[in-house]
Amino acid sequence: MNWLRFSRFLATLSLLACIGCWPLISHDEVARVSSPDGQIDAILFESNGGATTSFLYEVDPGSKQSRRGKQVARLVGAVRNAQAFGVDLNWKNDHTPVIQCLHTETPPEMQSSVDVDGRNVQIVLHTGIEDKSAPAGGMLYNLRKR
Repeated sequence: MNWLRFSRFLATLSLLACIGCWPLISHDEVARVSSPDGQIDAILFESNGGATTSFLYEVDPGSKQSRRGKQVARLVGAVRNAQAFGVDLNWKNDHTPVIQCLHTETPPEMQSSVDVDGRNVQIVLHTGIEDKSAPAGGMLYNLRKR
């Protein structure tokens, strides 16, 4: 009986140790840009799995002030210049958000359009665009240090 209790104790201890070593993955809003008419926000999220993984960027157009929108783009390892990770967001018009970056590590996963509050939103991605003014590092890091 004591051996059974000791075995359960060791199993529980091992499980807790594994959970404690599990990598923490962050998923943070790092930019929000409103459409020219102010009705829709393009929301940019950065996920960071640690030193052995690339940053992941997700773009979600959504209702004004919503916490999340409808994911339309996933960009792994996107960079704005040789030292700066991330993407730049702007709007071409009231229904066309534009995602810009220098390049990504893997081909982007993109939807060409999505419906947000009854409005058809067309997504545009431009690669090969260098943002020389983007600060070095990840986007969340640069938001927090300021």
